[in-house]
Amino acid sequence: MANRHLSRSIVLQTLFEWDLNNLDRTALAEVLNRNIEEFAQNRSDMPFMENLLDGVLQKQKELNLVIEKAAPEWPIDRISPVDRNILRLGLYELLFADRKEVPAKVAINEAIELAKQFGGENSSRFVNGVLGAVYKEIGEPGKAELSKRKNKDVPYDEMPILRLGGAVVYAEEGQDLYFALVHDVFGHWTLSKGKLEGDEDAKEGTRREVKEELGIDVVIEDMLGTNEYIASQPEKGKIRKQVQYFLARANYEELTLEKKGGLDAVQWFKVTSILELNFYEDILPIVTKAVTLLVSKKR
Repeated sequence: MANRHLSRSIVLQTLFEWDLNNLDRTALAEVLNRNIEEFAQNRSDMPFMENLLDGVLQKQKELNLVIEKAAPEWPIDRISPVDRNILRLGLYELLFADRKEVPAKVAINEAIELAKQFGGENSSRFVNGVLGAVYKEIGEPGKAELSKRKNKDVPYDEMPILRLGGAVVYAEEGQDLYFALVHDVFGHWTLSKGKLEGDEDAKEGTRREVKEELGIDVVIEDMLGTNEYIASQPEKGKIRKQVQYFLARANYEELTLEKKGGLDAVQWFKVTSILELNFYEDILPIVTKAVTLLVSKKR
């Protein structure tokens, strides 16, 4: 069964890579195929993704003009790459998609959800404001429509659970303390994590996943906390992803990022500089706890 929210996420990731890296449009088919292979291997919704991507690119100039008129205080090049491509995608569906397939309210709500999932702290409000202004300007089509997706929502308690393990990986070099962080294609620095297998011990599974993703051995030390968020998978629909985070010690050595979609960089950062980085909101408390714990150990 096709999952349109996941499909839009994949198209957004492809647009982000194209925009950020100034890719030639001829290279986009390869980027899209790579992202589909990573996140939607059954490829059941590929025609939808191809049409959506092609539509946004074909209407790029018109979409940019609409954005500039709806948000005149924000020139297009001053909007973050994630936000401007969410706007392009949402506006394309709002203005040019078949309303029988994508009602106006669905187009807006989907864009807002993408902004919450991949944007910054104020992204969802910004996207909502721009799309809401355009929606009113075109006469609020389908105002009484209700998203068909709401009728298909699975109760929270009935969602399948996927276990993951993640770590704040640290190393000492001289008098300095460093954290190893990975960078995703949506512009955020985050923590290394991966799927735990079956009943695998969380510490052992996290150690294995971190080694695969960063290319270094780590020693798991302390439990830092857990996060849970809802994601979508093509076959299972909505699932609850539960992540256990640990503090993990490593040697300060070269990092080698595992080749897979979704991540594009890995780097050591001095702990004194990490607050300047762009983190997801739910990751920052984990990182802060790790810093506090390490400082207390040194006393």
